[in-house]
Amino acid sequence: MSEVMMLCDAEPRKVLEIVIEKKIPAIMSYLSRGKWHAAKILLVSLGADIFYVEVSPRKRPCPINVQLSQPVGISLKYGYGKLVFEATVVSLELPSGNQSGGRIALSVPSQIEMVPRRSYFRVNVPESLKVNVTMWHRCHTDGIPNHNDNEGHPEFPPEQRLSPEHYWQGRLIDISAGGAQVAIDSDKEPDFKKGQFVGLRFTPMPYETPLMFNAQIRNILPTADDNVVCFGLQMVGLEASAEGRAILHRLCNVVERYYQMNQSSLKQLDFQTTNS
Repeated sequence: MSEVMMLCDAEPRKVLEIVIEKKIPAIMSYLSRGKWHAAKILLVSLGADIFYVEVSPRKRPCPINVQLSQPVGISLKYGYGKLVFEATVVSLELPSGNQSGGRIALSVPSQIEMVPRRSYFRVNVPESLKVNVTMWHRCHTDGIPNHNDNEGHPEFPPEQRLSPEHYWQGRLIDISAGGAQVAIDSDKEPDFKKGQFVGLRFTPMPYETPLMFNAQIRNILPTADDNVVCFGLQMVGLEASAEGRAILHRLCNVVERYYQMNQSSLKQLDFQTTNS
């Protein structure tokens, strides 16, 4: 199983001090008007109970629509893995000029989790498995009554809440803790665009509880015969809540399990080839 290390008590402060000293860039994910957004930030100073971040300026001026007391997710590369944690907005400062996108004070986290780097390497779905994926437009779930948490993770599958023209069935091709590739038959006319945020639902192994989360489409590539459209996806918002990080832990375990299954298949194939 893929282990996720937990840094508690005084350790988060020490980590934040190192991140500030080494000027390690980070990503802040936050929910605004029902949609996930991500902004590049730099941790700049540390106080008793808060730390300050500066939002990197963007090519296209766009306000960072976060609110006081709103939880946000922070992720950054550190050592042999990636650090993820949740923080709460304490205060906001508007940007001054074009050199900054604004300054935000966040609460010092009580714990930081480290996800091993190997969990972010893509692994193919084992040939012995066929993992079906339901993919839908996030906008079509807005306003539909359901028991969502603050991340917008739908509790009920979209098949029970949307008309068929608003969701599509595909196949999971590969997966990591940070992204996935999903293939949908082109004759189903999948209506998605690059940069769009979508919802995903799939069952990693038979009889397991389904995984559901949000993702952003990073690329769209048809196959050579144009029979299938492959969507490259990046997970978003999993750092911003305990529920999201629990999903991240499950994704890490899925990656490790698929990797072990693929390795076992290769060893078996080598054994058969050697003895044939």
